[in-house]
Amino acid sequence: MAHDSTAGGATVGVPPNRRLFAVMIAAVVAMLLAALDSLILGTAMPTIVGELGGLVHLSWVASAYMLATAATTPIWGKLGDMYGRKGVFLASIGIFLAGSMVSGLAQSMGQLIGFRVLQGLGSGGLMVGALSLIGELVTPRERGKFQAMASAVMGVAMVGGPLAGGFLTDHLGWRYCFYLNVPLGLAAFVTIAVALKLPKKRSQAPIDYLGAALVAVVITSLVLVTTWGGTRYHWISPVVIGLIAVAVAGAFALMAVERRAVAPVLPLTVFRSANFSWANVVSFLFGFVMVAAMTFLPIYQQTVQGASASSAGLLMLPLLLGMVGTNAFVGQLISKQGDFKLYAITGGILLLGGILLLSTMDTTTGRLETGIYMAVFGVGLGLLMQVTLSVAMESVEMKDLGVASSTVTLTRTIGGAFGVSLAGIIFSDRITASMGAAGGAVNRLSAESLLKLPDPVREAYEKAVSDGTHWAFLTVSAVAAATLAASWFIKARPKPPAAPSAVTTSAGRMGAGG
Repeated sequence: MAHDSTAGGATVGVPPNRRLFAVMIAAVVAMLLAALDSLILGTAMPTIVGELGGLVHLSWVASAYMLATAATTPIWGKLGDMYGRKGVFLASIGIFLAGSMVSGLAQSMGQLIGFRVLQGLGSGGLMVGALSLIGELVTPRERGKFQAMASAVMGVAMVGGPLAGGFLTDHLGWRYCFYLNVPLGLAAFVTIAVALKLPKKRSQAPIDYLGAALVAVVITSLVLVTTWGGTRYHWISPVVIGLIAVAVAGAFALMAVERRAVAPVLPLTVFRSANFSWANVVSFLFGFVMVAAMTFLPIYQQTVQGASASSAGLLMLPLLLGMVGTNAFVGQLISKQGDFKLYAITGGILLLGGILLLSTMDTTTGRLETGIYMAVFGVGLGLLMQVTLSVAMESVEMKDLGVASSTVTLTRTIGGAFGVSLAGIIFSDRITASMGAAGGAVNRLSAESLLKLPDPVREAYEKAVSDGTHWAFLTVSAVAAATLAASWFIKARPKPPAAPSAVTTSAGRMGAGG
């Protein structure tokens, strides 16, 4: 058994090369499942609404999952730091698989939303568990390569999710979007259980239950504000104002509790690094833009451009290629140079340019134009995803890797929940305003059933969806501009050199195909 003394004084037992390879593949699969399920329903939603009804609750199917994911992410990260990553990671996989099974059995929109919450509770530990394993098993010199792989997985999920969702919906039914998780998740579970060998760890510090509860309260309150404000309740209603008050009070209470906690679930000391703090700001903002765009692009392509669920996923390949290509190339550069600022600013510029281009789409926009716009957007996303992950992981000590990976994942997830909620409000409002009383007639129609409508009604609905997409993306572009502004504050700090070790040798052989 090889050993490596890592930053922070932690000594970690590392499995042999083949075991390391198997563990990393299983971690990537788990990460892929978590990312897929935040996006796989995009191309399936018209069909789901057609079967279950509830167009007004469309954004909740995504936001409920992301809300539960966000609320539990810091808890999973801290539990991994305190009690060992293997057991905690396996527990999160088990909960995620249970949520996937019951989501596939949902018989109403309310049930689907509730089961998505259970799925999200497990999802919160998948991404942070995989990233923490990369941080613990691989030295900083090699870590950039694996972080690039992790970010590339996110890119694959962003376009592979809609593609898989469309294919499964067209050929097997939308429920298989959830059933697909079971064999893949079980394979990852068994591989981690058998191949991963880490020293047993049990912290003597008490679990920060109060801090975890306050994190959940703050996140839940904020997302409910964005979901209910302007739709279910007026923005100045007692309910919305009360939720804002709870979020603010909870945030102050959280800071007070975490300063005194023996093992805080969200240690404030990690924010002493300016680079870490700004990486999380950028992560929140680009997550807002990313999920909003990825949720409503497939709906636009199916309804306005006449694509089937499957072809809508294929039409998003330019975004996938832009993101994955960028991750593979820039991940290597950041690993060698650590020039965070240059890549952050470039990513911010492309993100803003891409979403502005997407906001210009209307009923006459061709698929080639849309593909070019998505490619620009995808490159921007790839740059920002890689930079924020690299900065966060390299701004803390080894003992806080779980906190670092969970925090940057948390901020991106919260941003995504805000983005899909606010974009969903704008999207629904524009459709209602454009269609008027006729809007109820299409509340339960899938994209395919729209073809059976009289031409005037179908054209009016296509125009309404086009307007909704335009205003949703135009609004989100303001957040993209804020992302660019925040990226200027990330410092171009080079990575410290890492001494060669057994872990580096093992990872190097793995990267060479060992």
